[in-house]
Amino acid sequence: MIPSLADITAARDRIKDVAIRTPLLRVPTDIAGDAWLKLENLQPIGAFKIRGAANAMALVDPAVLKESGVYTASAGNMAQGVAWCARALGAACSVIVPEHAPKAKTDAIERLGGTVIRVPFDVWWKTLIDHGYPGMKGLFVHPFADPAVMAGNGTIALEIFEELENVDTILVPYGGGGLSCGIAAATRAVSPQTKVYAVEADTAAPLTASFAAGKPVTVEMTRTWIDGMGSNAVSIEMWPFVTELLAGTKVASVDEIADALRILVARVRVIAEGAGAAGLAVIRQGEELGRVVSIVSGGNIDVARVVAVLQPQERDRSATCALSSPSVANTGR
Repeated sequence: MIPSLADITAARDRIKDVAIRTPLLRVPTDIAGDAWLKLENLQPIGAFKIRGAANAMALVDPAVLKESGVYTASAGNMAQGVAWCARALGAACSVIVPEHAPKAKTDAIERLGGTVIRVPFDVWWKTLIDHGYPGMKGLFVHPFADPAVMAGNGTIALEIFEELENVDTILVPYGGGGLSCGIAAATRAVSPQTKVYAVEADTAAPLTASFAAGKPVTVEMTRTWIDGMGSNAVSIEMWPFVTELLAGTKVASVDEIADALRILVARVRVIAEGAGAAGLAVIRQGEELGRVVSIVSGGNIDVARVVAVLQPQERDRSATCALSSPSVANTGR
């Protein structure tokens, strides 16, 4: 079910003490035209995911959560969002991660008090499809295919339109679709003339291919250093939402995203994940988008990876660096 404006407005009230109202920053005009950045990388966990996690969990009696606990299936930002909120509530948190999940990310989950459960990739993926893991007790928070999570994500759009008039375009990195659909649901209600586009890297663009085919399709995915977006398939569960809500997709190359990340760090003083830099990469392509807002969805990127991407002599080599998990679809966005 697509969240309504009432759902999203209610979500804003629920999460106001958990997620911060992030800044909307103008991009210098010599870098891009009338372009703005919504800095979700400044959230307490370094990504937008805290919004959806907080809203989904706020709909459940805290006493029930403390008794039964909460869990999710994620190796990245949603895991940290759920763990952050669970710790604040005094609830136990478990996270189902694919066996290839990197230690750096599982360590972050554990630092927030989450218990990491490694499973084969197929089992992890089935957990997403089934919205649950056999034998696991507690509330399951789906990283994207949950109206409450989408409503929490939609609060980003409310903040944008309260601060900025006449927005023509919003660019949102695409992983699972929960971020783009939440923002698009709010946009349709508040500013229906504004177009919301999903952004993909050309090495992993199943939504673009699916729109072209008129149905969900599977594509070949090339692993790169870009995480937080991209996979080899579109969630069938999310397909009706994306076709109804999104104006289409925009695609950037790995080199374009690397250049955008370099600009964000060196000129705008913003640290972003590959996904968070993708919107600026599209803006820099020069297509007329009017007044455009790019969602900097997160900033959880290894320092070593930032250094490699920023150094021109390393950028070509960095394009072949593996994703945080070789077989894992980046279903965060």
